[in-house]
Amino acid sequence: MTESGENYGMFVIEPLPRGFGVTLGNPLRRVLLSSINGSAISSVKIEGVEHEYSTVPYVKEDVVDILLNVKSINLRAHTSRPGKLRLRVEGPGEVKAGDIIMSPDFEIVNPEFHIATLDGPNSKLEMDLNVETGKGYEPAASGDGRPIGELLVDAIYTPVRKVNYTVERTRVGQHTDYERLNVEVWTNGAVSPAEAMRQAGQELVEHFFRFSTVSESQSQDGDRMMWAAAIPSSQYNMPVENLNLTMRTLNCLKRAAIHKVGEVLERDRDELLRIRNFGEKSLDELDERLREIGITHPGLWTQESAPDPLPVAAASEQAIEEEA
Repeated sequence: MTESGENYGMFVIEPLPRGFGVTLGNPLRRVLLSSINGSAISSVKIEGVEHEYSTVPYVKEDVVDILLNVKSINLRAHTSRPGKLRLRVEGPGEVKAGDIIMSPDFEIVNPEFHIATLDGPNSKLEMDLNVETGKGYEPAASGDGRPIGELLVDAIYTPVRKVNYTVERTRVGQHTDYERLNVEVWTNGAVSPAEAMRQAGQELVEHFFRFSTVSESQSQDGDRMMWAAAIPSSQYNMPVENLNLTMRTLNCLKRAAIHKVGEVLERDRDELLRIRNFGEKSLDELDERLREIGITHPGLWTQESAPDPLPVAAASEQAIEEEA
């Protein structure tokens, strides 16, 4: 980090192999703008107001303007739980974010921000503000099921206001085919640029780490699940009792919580053979019964002994046509 402040930070990553500047910069920018935790006011209840098209006596702004101002109050959370803030102001004068009664769970970052103007000797403004935590931006919903008088506000959770990155050529010794990534981050002050960058990096690492643990068996499991899902629903949901299995084989499947044909298809040969009292003879019987309804289970065979998969596709197409 070459520059740091409450609202601005400049980060430099170098040296990078050619092409990695954009490869790292683009996802960093997207995550910074969309996936950093923050808090925002999600709904407001104003004393004496039932809907957003009302006015408050002796208040210069109408309710819509007040809600727009409330939406821009920046909060720093010290908890991940939702909370509530209160505002109680009387007499003429300007109402600012700093007039909100503080809670130990939340801190107002921009206390000088304007909320409303009271212009009468008997004027007062009382509000309850509900605060929630989240990521990104959440527009106000319909409000169905909420108490009368609770006014929804578009919640701007993300504390990151702007991100810019540039890629420059750099050198290491005599080699000039390296890159330097410069990332600029602007926040609203609720989170420091360094903390925002840390969260973004952690978010990317957690997701990319999944690819580093992928194994061939996991890939095969995924293929088998997709293959099972492609079977017509009438066959997938068929009870195993309809396969006309012997009582021994049927009881073994039920003890393993296998009640549908689709649940059989999601298991391979080794998984089925691990079922108590389920041996090669039961496996052969199961395979034969599946073939009778037009299904060849690819997981029951080794690669060398696997049958031609074309009949499976043909049987599936025929079943789909029958369903239609």
